[in-house]
Formats: sequence, C-alpha cells, structure tokens
Amino acid sequence: MILPIVAYGHPVLRTVAADIAPGHPGLESLIYDMWETMYASSGVGLAAPQINHSIRLFVVDSTQMFLNMNADEKKSFPDLPGVKRVFINARLEHTDGAPWSFNEGCLSIPHVREDVLRDEAVKMSFMDEAFATHTETFHGITARIILHEYDHIEGRLFIDHISLLKRKLLRKRLEEISGGKVRADYKMIFARH
Repeated sequence: MILPIVAYGHPVLRTVAADIAPGHPGLESLIYDMWETMYASSGVGLAAPQINHSIRLFVVDSTQMFLNMNADEKKSFPDLPGVKRVFINARLEHTDGAPWSFNEGCLSIPHVREDVLRDEAVKMSFMDEAFATHTETFHGITARIILHEYDHIEGRLFIDHISLLKRKLLRKRLEEISGGKVRADYKMIFARH
C-alpha cells in the first residue's frame, strides 16, 4: 500500500525515533509498504518517520541513482551499482573520507533542493529485516543516502546541514510546505492544514 509522506513541519520529523524488537507488529507489511511508497514517490530512500512511524527503520535503494547516469558519470562513484537494503535500529559508527557536496532533496520537503556537504564513507551498525546484525562501511552515493535517512531517525533533516543564510532564504517556502501549500506527485500529511 502506498502511504502518505509526512511534510516538513510535522513533529514526527524532529523526534528521535525508538528502537524496535523482533516481532514488532506489522513490520513485514510496513517494510513492503515503505518500498512501494518510496518507488511511487520516485525516492531512493525512505525513513519510517516520513510515514508517521517514529521507529528506527529506513530503506535505501541507491541502485536507482545509477539508472539515469551515463558511463562517465558512473565512473565517479565507488559504490556502483549501489545497494538495496533495509536498516533497523541503525547506529552511526563513524564517517570517513573527504567531504563532498551533492544536491539533495527530500520527499518530506518537496521542491526544495540544496547542496549538502557529507563525508565520502559511513560505517553503520544495523539489523536487516530478519534482525540479523551487520556492521558495514558504505561509500559514495550510497553513503550519502544512508546518512540522509539516518538523519531522519535522529530527528534531523538535510536542511540542517546548510548555512543559516540559506535556511533563512528558504523560510517562506518551508512555511508554505508545513501549511499544506505545496503540490507533490504523491499524497502528503501536513501538521497544519
């Protein structure tokens, strides 16, 4: 089932999400719905807070990023062909590598994109959908998407990584989004409407 995306301004997006345990009610169908929602919204990652569930769960499919790149563009990224993964109870171990800038957007903040500086690699500990434990290092676009989604379960947004001046310039647009004055190609939930 395609679920509505929570829009900027909703308190769930600023809440640190809770861990979950095996046997979490409806987890299998929730994960399925998250994949379906993410693809229907043309996303490459989706965190549970974005569908109004304050739990430490997110999905990532960085293979989507490489589909429309030409061969020369693909050579720039060490993580080709990307990964498709479920992350449960993820914890950031550390980031590494040279910080690099990339233009990011977010399904919860439609029609807003900004250049965000993030480290090239991230080491994460997490569980998969079977609650098997993993500790892995991810690079390039995959690392960026993971860090973006990890921010969501920590109550942060990509706009928290831009300058104060840029955030001030976005204030009116963000107020419009939180007030429901935005059109998206997918259904949304607004805090005030």
